[in-house]
Amino acid sequence: MDDSELEAIRQRRMQELMAQHGMTNQQNSGSQKAQEDAKMEAEERRQLMLSQILSAQARERLARIALVKADKAKGVEDVVLRAAQMGQITEKVSEEKLISLLKQINDQTSKPTKVTIQRRRNVLEDDD
Repeated sequence: MDDSELEAIRQRRMQELMAQHGMTNQQNSGSQKAQEDAKMEAEERRQLMLSQILSAQARERLARIALVKADKAKGVEDVVLRAAQMGQITEKVSEEKLISLLKQINDQTSKPTKVTIQRRRNVLEDDD
C-alpha cells in the first residue's frame, strides 16, 4: 500500500470513530437529560402536593429549616406527604402542627448527650 492510501484509510477510520463516539455521547446525554427531567418533574409534583397540604406559614417555616438542615426538612416533608397519602391529614397543616411534628421527630431522632468530666488529681494537688 501506498502512504497516501494508508493516510486516507486512517482518516476515514478516525472519522468513523469520531462519529460513533459522538453518537454515544449524544445517547448518554439524552438519557441523562431524561433522568434530570424525571427528577425535576417528581420534585415539582412533590412541591405541588406540599403546597396543597401545608399552610403558607408552615411552608415558609419548612423552607427556613431546609436552608439550615436540608435532610431534616426532607424527612419532615416525607412524613407529611406519607400521612396525607394515608388519609391521616384532613385539613391544611398549620405552623403550630408543623412545630409539634418537628418536636416529635426531634425527640425520636436525637441522642441523649452525656458529658463526663475527668479531673487529674496529680496535676491539681500540690503535696510539697
